[in-house]
Amino acid sequence: MAQHIDPEETHGVSTDLTASGRPSRRIGIEVLLVLGLSLGASAVYSIVSITNRLTRPTSLGDQTATINGALSDRPVFDLVYQLLALFFDLVPVALCAFLLWQSSGRPLGRLGLDLRRPLGDLGTGTAIAVAIGAPGIALYAVGRALGITVAVSAAPDDWLWWTVPVLVLSAIRAGVQEEVIVIGYLFARLGDLGWGRWRILLTSALLRGSYHLYQGIGPFIGNVVMGVVFGLFYQRFGRTLPLVIAHSIIDIVSFVGYPLAVALWPGLFAPPTRQNEG
Repeated sequence: MAQHIDPEETHGVSTDLTASGRPSRRIGIEVLLVLGLSLGASAVYSIVSITNRLTRPTSLGDQTATINGALSDRPVFDLVYQLLALFFDLVPVALCAFLLWQSSGRPLGRLGLDLRRPLGDLGTGTAIAVAIGAPGIALYAVGRALGITVAVSAAPDDWLWWTVPVLVLSAIRAGVQEEVIVIGYLFARLGDLGWGRWRILLTSALLRGSYHLYQGIGPFIGNVVMGVVFGLFYQRFGRTLPLVIAHSIIDIVSFVGYPLAVALWPGLFAPPTRQNEG
């Protein structure tokens, strides 16, 4: 009879092992299902999207990708749809926490999301956002100049009283969803499968880059690099919360500051149609 293992005594170590101590096939299936319900599906759609873009007669640099666009021409329903989308995008995050809770009993601790050092995580996250954000803008500019990055429209055309709060929530949603799934959960589960640290790191980084491919080759490269940096940080410190904070700050600045960026640097940030209209 197998020895009973108390989840509280595992200290974050998965108990999803066979009697011989080898990883259970269940973990691999679980990972595929989680990714299939979340960012893995986004990666597949993004690969199809970039294929579609590259096979069009219009060059990649003259195309536009819209995020945070209106979901209805009726403001009330647009708000409802936006909030529903934010909520359901976070369900896979809750699923990851639930699955890790079943195996270790310490989902937040294992994901590096506990509030043991909130001020330290906030400061670290802010520093990471500055360190990653500035080179990210430069890489976007280079990609636009080379014609390998589409113009990304990061905010709706018409702003209402709830636009800024929803954009902030959308940025936080992206930070939570991506860092919890692609860093916290994936690193934990691939580690349970016995993968080496570099194999986990590169897999996570390539996944991150893949679901940004719809924005072009430049964002793919930039997000792979970001994934490597974030992954190395997580492997060194075991903390996901600073990465969530950093990602959220970067996206808040990108989303809320988009109209100002278009006004100041239209040649870089305005979609091609707007440039032509001007």
